[in-house]
Amino acid sequence: MNPVASQDRELARTLKESKAPAISRAAAILRLLGKSDTPLGLQTIARTLGLVPSTCLYVLRALVTEELVAFDTETKRYSLEAGVLTLARQWLRRNQFTDIAQPVLDRISQEFDVTMLGVNMVGLDHIIVVAVSQSSATFQLSAQIGTRFPALISATGRCIAAFGDYDVDELKERFMTLRWDEPPSFEDWLAQVEETRQQGFAVDQGHYISGVTVIAAPVWKARGQLSHALVAIGIGSAVRRNGLAALQQELLTAAEAMSSQLCGEVSPEAATAKRRE
Repeated sequence: MNPVASQDRELARTLKESKAPAISRAAAILRLLGKSDTPLGLQTIARTLGLVPSTCLYVLRALVTEELVAFDTETKRYSLEAGVLTLARQWLRRNQFTDIAQPVLDRISQEFDVTMLGVNMVGLDHIIVVAVSQSSATFQLSAQIGTRFPALISATGRCIAAFGDYDVDELKERFMTLRWDEPPSFEDWLAQVEETRQQGFAVDQGHYISGVTVIAAPVWKARGQLSHALVAIGIGSAVRRNGLAALQQELLTAAEAMSSQLCGEVSPEAATAKRRE
């Protein structure tokens, strides 16, 4: 399975279904350029997003004028311009989750030799990677800050379904559009969602990416408002060898502590210390 190709298809589908095509075209181009390691030409951008080249060129020229996209006159290729940082600056300034999550991700990644992600949840539409920590393991997921995945995919998707107030029919409609290496049946997936609700975290053992185990624990920004998740990813056999149960507990404990911080609640340890004073 190629996550990058899947993301390209998702971009094109979102663009096609948009009720504000002009804005969606610009956003899709920015996302495509943002996840590309190299500048892209007009034809590549238009073909990937399913746009008419003349329309694509019109949008690109507008983005260049706004200093969000750079155009190389020699190679005739486009890339992101520094102007996008202006848009991101305010979000980065108030994004408490990333500041809290990064040291946690680094610690768990090194201790259990897994790739760690901090993701932001956007309803049933998608999740966005906002923090990353790669281990020294041979397997490393190609996910960078800003990478988007379908909301209900893998372990994180089970958390969204378990702790969000969503109708089963709506979940099924979304579920049927997902692409897995080894897809579970919807009935089995619903049972796993219920298990997630009971134990407080989710596990995907080889369904999303064959041979890969994904564990996700939900993080709340406010009471009753699921906003983020901590995600651990590694080769299934290596994860089991390094201690699957211990990793699950570590992830759950870290997510609960972060939820308390983001919600402004006092941790049990702090409350105990306060009573002793």
